[in-house]
Amino acid sequence: MRDGPRSSRDKVKSRRERLRAQGLRQVQIWVPDVRARSFIGAARRQPKAVAVSKRAKADQRFIDAVSEHIDD
Repeated sequence: MRDGPRSSRDKVKSRRERLRAQGLRQVQIWVPDVRARSFIGAARRQPKAVAVSKRAKADQRFIDAVSEHIDD
């Protein structure tokens, strides 16, 4: 048995050691916060800008050509 309760730090350290022993490696990544107002605004503006551009039809043809189509 253990001598008293373990701290959160010790639990995390132990968990990470077990994962490393399994051949895993911790990786931290940063991704856009889709809840942020700036992201929401950009997500609304960008498709509209693409849709009204001079190359909209050519761009859509390219997207269709490289996209996987699933038949019903």
